[in-house]
Amino acid sequence: MAATSPGYSITVRAHMKKGSGGAADIASAVSAAGGALTALDVGGSTATELVVDVSCDAIDGAHADRICDAISALPGVAIHKVSDRTFLLHLGGKIEVTPKVPLKHRDDLSRAYTPGVARVCRAIADNLDDARRLTIKRNTVAVVTDGSAVLGLGNIGPAAALPVMEGKAALFKQFAGVDAWPVCIESQDVDTIVEIVRNLSSVYGGINLEDIAAPRCFEIERRLRDLLDIPVFHDDQHGTAIVVLAALTNALRIVGKSPQQVRVVLSGVGAAGHAIVRLLRTQGFEDIVACGRRGVLRPEDAGTDEFRRWIVEHTNPRGVQGSLVDALRDADVFIGVSAPDLLTGEHIATMAPDAVVFALANPVPEVDPFAAAAHAAIVATGRSDFPNQINNVLAFPGFFRGMLDSGSHEVTDRAMLAAATAIANCVSPDQLAHDFIVPSVFDAQVVPAVAEAVRKASAPNE
Repeated sequence: MAATSPGYSITVRAHMKKGSGGAADIASAVSAAGGALTALDVGGSTATELVVDVSCDAIDGAHADRICDAISALPGVAIHKVSDRTFLLHLGGKIEVTPKVPLKHRDDLSRAYTPGVARVCRAIADNLDDARRLTIKRNTVAVVTDGSAVLGLGNIGPAAALPVMEGKAALFKQFAGVDAWPVCIESQDVDTIVEIVRNLSSVYGGINLEDIAAPRCFEIERRLRDLLDIPVFHDDQHGTAIVVLAALTNALRIVGKSPQQVRVVLSGVGAAGHAIVRLLRTQGFEDIVACGRRGVLRPEDAGTDEFRRWIVEHTNPRGVQGSLVDALRDADVFIGVSAPDLLTGEHIATMAPDAVVFALANPVPEVDPFAAAAHAAIVATGRSDFPNQINNVLAFPGFFRGMLDSGSHEVTDRAMLAAATAIANCVSPDQLAHDFIVPSVFDAQVVPAVAEAVRKASAPNE
């Protein structure tokens, strides 16, 4: 059975007639229905009934409904309200603007706004570089999306993407002190998106592209990097590649293999897959076989897509042919950034001894992690309810912190390799274990370590 998740957490307010049972009966009903009870409070009592608030995690929306049905089926129990705790958290949005300076009296207003602010405006007009020193620009990132590839939901549009972009902005602030803001664009035309971002760029110190479908995302990133003098970073590509490399570095340390020795099979040749191949090759991985929907990527599969054509030209040195399952035989490493349930434990059993499996499709990975763990030495997923979560939060806050602090605008392979090394080294040799190859996203040393590594890698003559 699938695991329950805080993402499907509900609070049920039930009224129970006295004499018909106790609050413990409700707890038992939740447990019998497969819910994970997180809290049970008796919110009130009268001469005739108890008011009970029960909070629990479910597997999905349908499972939450079944839990409510189980509670309602108890004798003398009536449900008065069900609150979805995830929706409650999002009410009114997750971020806000807060002034950094006091505005308590006339003097404050005269300096922060008119007439004093005019002097600052004139200074910037005379020297545009002062915008970075005298405004929010030096610490602000635009989180840009067209809503075309949101999580595993697909092309749901910019308005529906906004909760994800708000969450991204909240993570920037929480982990790296970076002020980020969603920029959700009502267009999926490359020229339009590039022009909008270019015209907004004077406000921001960096651009984080997010949830934009391939191949459009490649062209947008390339053109913006050519046009702008601030860093442009597509997290779905480069953030993912950085964390995958960090995790793989530590996984290979455990199994005693080197990048030059291992055979890597990659499932998924979109934005993330392309970036992973590029970064692994930069780090010295030589034998990578990339697979798409039709199996091992062939020249005819690339068509006019220059990015897939690059993958074809820089992978599969042994000329492997066939399906993903065929490619997996005797491989040392599997990396999935594709689709759910493509493989079984039996397929993992055909891999080389001490195999490493990164099944990163979310929320359902390419192979059940428990089935994979029966045959592989190390298993990682993108989920928070299984060990070794490959999470971009380990990369993008510190990466942008380092880029903003260095004042550099060029996102280089050197900086990305430095970030991956810093993340990997946040797990000390004493901590390293089969179920602990990457640090927790809440590890306070990660962001400073990544930021410092990126700053050094981006600064001139360092």
